[in-house]
Order: sequence, then C-alpha cells, then structure tokens
Amino acid sequence: MAGARENGGESSSAQLTVYGIIAAVGFLLALISIPDLPAFGNPGWLDGGAKRSLPDNFLLPPGEDGIEAAPTTPATASRSVTIRRGDTLMKAILRSGSDRKQAHAAITSLKDVFNPKSLRPGQTLTATFQEIASSQKGATGKAPKKLVALRLNTDAEHEFAAERTTDGDFTSHGIVKELERVAYHAGATINDSLFLAANRADVPNRLIMDVIRIFSWDVDFQRDIQRGDRFEILYERLHDESGKPVKDGAVLYAALTLSGVHYPLYRFESEPNRFEYFNNKGQSARKALLRTPVDGARLSSRYGKRRHPILGYTRMHRGLDFAAPRGTPIMAGGDGVIESIGRNGAYGRYIRLRHNSRYKTAYAHMRRYAKGMRRGKRVRQGQTIGYVGSSGRSTGPHLHYEVLVGNRQLNPLKIKLPTGQKLKGAELARFEALRQQVDVARAETPLATKLAQRR
Repeated sequence: MAGARENGGESSSAQLTVYGIIAAVGFLLALISIPDLPAFGNPGWLDGGAKRSLPDNFLLPPGEDGIEAAPTTPATASRSVTIRRGDTLMKAILRSGSDRKQAHAAITSLKDVFNPKSLRPGQTLTATFQEIASSQKGATGKAPKKLVALRLNTDAEHEFAAERTTDGDFTSHGIVKELERVAYHAGATINDSLFLAANRADVPNRLIMDVIRIFSWDVDFQRDIQRGDRFEILYERLHDESGKPVKDGAVLYAALTLSGVHYPLYRFESEPNRFEYFNNKGQSARKALLRTPVDGARLSSRYGKRRHPILGYTRMHRGLDFAAPRGTPIMAGGDGVIESIGRNGAYGRYIRLRHNSRYKTAYAHMRRYAKGMRRGKRVRQGQTIGYVGSSGRSTGPHLHYEVLVGNRQLNPLKIKLPTGQKLKGAELARFEALRQQVDVARAETPLATKLAQRR
C-alpha cells in the first residue's frame, strides 16, 4: 500500500506540473494577444527583431512608483458686463467678480494696447475665471477665483484682450475682427420725403443722412423734392461671422431723379484716404460752400426785409434762419479757418469762418461750440463746429447762417458758388473704371437684394 501511495503521489505531482505548465503558457499567450503591450524574453521573437521589455512599474497603480498622474485642466467660467455711464475699467472688472489685486494687474497690461479714456457706455467686457483647488478655500468657505483672461469688445471690428501667461503675469494684444462687406441695392418712388421713402426701403438712417448730405450742394430738400420723384442707392453694410449686420459701410452710389432729371453720384477716392462724390462725367458734387449747414432743418426765415419778431419793426434780414431742435449739430459750410468765435451781441454765441480771400460764412445763436473750436483753428467742410441753440436775441432754437462775399452779406440761395474738382487724365480714367464696376454691381444686384464680398 505504501508503494501504491508513493505511485499515487508521483502521479499527483506530475499532474500538478502539467497544470502549472499549461497555466504559464496560457498567461504568456494572453500577454502576446495584447497589441500595445511591450514584448519580453528572446529578442526578436515578436517584433520583427526589435528588443522590447515590460516596464518595471507595469503592474503598479499610478503614483505608487513616484510618477504623477496627468493633471486635469481646472474648470473655467466667464461673465460679461456692459460698460455703464461713469464706469472705469476697474469698476467693470470688479463687477464681473474679480478682486482688486487681479483687476489691477490685468488693467496694467491692457493699457499697453488700449487707452482707458476710450471706454464708452455700451461696450462689453468679458472676464474668464479659473476655479482654484478646494484645499485653498478662504474664510468664506468658497474657493477663490483666478482671473485668467479679459476681453473688451469696443466696437464691431475691434477687441482687446489681456491673458494670464504660465508665469502668472498678463500679456495683452488687440484683435481686428474679419468682417464681410455686403452690398445692398435700394430704390423707390418718393411720395412724401426722401428720408421716409428710404426708411421704408430699409436703408439705415445714418446712410440716408449721408445721401442727403451728398446732394446738399445742389438740392434744396424742402423745395426740390416732388411727389413721384425717385431715389436709388447702392451701399455697404458689414456683417460678422454669423451673417449679422453689425456696422454700416459707405454709400457707393446714389441717384435722384427730380422732375424727370437724373442726378447720379459715384464715390471715388480723389486723394489718399479722402473720398468724394462725382457725377458720371467726373465733376465733383462738392462745392465751395454748403447751402444748408444743418441736417434736417426747416428754413424758417429767408434773406431780405422782414418784420423783426422781437423788435417789432421791419428791417433787413441778412441771412437764412434754419429752425432745428436744440443741440442739433452745425456743420462748417466749407474748408476754412475760424476768424472769430465768442459772444457777439444780438448774435449770441457766434463763429465766423474765412474760406479764402473772398468767401466767409457766419453762424449765430449757438447753444455751445464743438470741442476744440478756437480762433485760428482749421476746419473741414461738413465738420461739426457747434450746436443749435437760442443764445442772443432769439425767439427759439435755430441757426442764423450768413454768407459773406468781400465782407458783404449776400443771399446764400442766390450766390453762384464755385464748382468743385473736375477729374482729368489718369484720374478721370481711374474714375471711369470704378464707375463701370459700380454700374455692373447695380445691374447684378436687384433692388432689395444683397451681394456679399469678403472684406
């Protein structure tokens, strides 16, 4: 029996040995079946001759061998605030949730690319914060927030950013957004006024006023516009990346048909960065002087004898009166120099411009002067020099406008004013090429539709 037990023991040991070998082979086969696992053992047995081996920490969990696990990116959150009247950058950033120390660091950097004095109501400030680890919670029990970025959206085209770098400081830069220029074509019959007709055709108000200003050298919009006249405008608007119009562009072409007579005008760069409007023959629409230096004003009193509304007797009225709401901008009638500015008796607040050795214009009863106006300052035609008021001897807000020729006050409506520039030679050829391009765009863009072009 002892012999039998010995034989049984040997058989059992043999079976265990076989099972062990089978288990080892199975383990090796399992390792081989994993494609990304490094091979080991005989060089070249798996990888075409390349020697590979298992790393020492193959079976150890992350961190137990001294190797750190990949860090997770802290969560961020952004908050936008709208700049209010009287705001400073500091006030706006504090309102977004930042503390004063971080706000000061961001502002210091932002000043490299943005002048804080240019901050305006309606602009948008976006602050981005990063949550700090919960182990750093303050006395309030809340985890402090780390200001990592600021973005100030100043207008449709420009943005300024301050971003925290890896060393903890801020760096700033300006961003010019890519906008798309979209051409719009509008036109209609005028049954009441040009402004109302263009407004019904969805032309932006600012561009309508531009058209009125373009034609103001030749057209009296109170007397020359008749029922049944027509207008046509080709203009641009700027769209953002979502296709939304965010800014008005320029009037490329404008035309009025008044009592059957057609008046077309084309926008042309006559000098570097100076755009003017010319008719189809290359004659500038711009004259030496504006006939109406106030947009949308009503001619309330003409040049000539009249019964004075305050003094009560008849006397000569040596100018034109334009009734307009108090504060309406007054434009310089032409390029010139301020010869006189200040209170001038019955005229109240008064400015007189010298345009050349022959022509001068005067503006009276102003509410106030535009910023920077002073004796000797040069101004450009159409530049705002003051605002409508009722200073001096006046019964209500209006502009008294005079044109002086050789120091004599003459009727502005009857003076034959010098014409503007007439294009010649290479300039005329360049204008003709542009005119043809605009005419093609008008033909290809039906009224009330639009044609897009990258800026």
